[in-house]
Amino acid sequence: MLIKIATVIVLLVIIGSLFSALVFLLKDKRGSDRTVKALTMRIGLSITLFLLLVIAAHYGYIGHTL
Repeated sequence: MLIKIATVIVLLVIIGSLFSALVFLLKDKRGSDRTVKALTMRIGLSITLFLLLVIAAHYGYIGHTL
């Protein structure tokens, strides 16, 4: 159950980062790098979440249900 809650929280943070990148893209007119930083954070979080889910599945924390 803890894995599910952590996954949902990280997914919400990823969506928040994506939304903040959109806001920075629309509001920053002077060429700020905040959009790039927000998108880089989103990519890093996505890769980390994927790797943690693969590791959790390997060690049996995530069951295989059909």
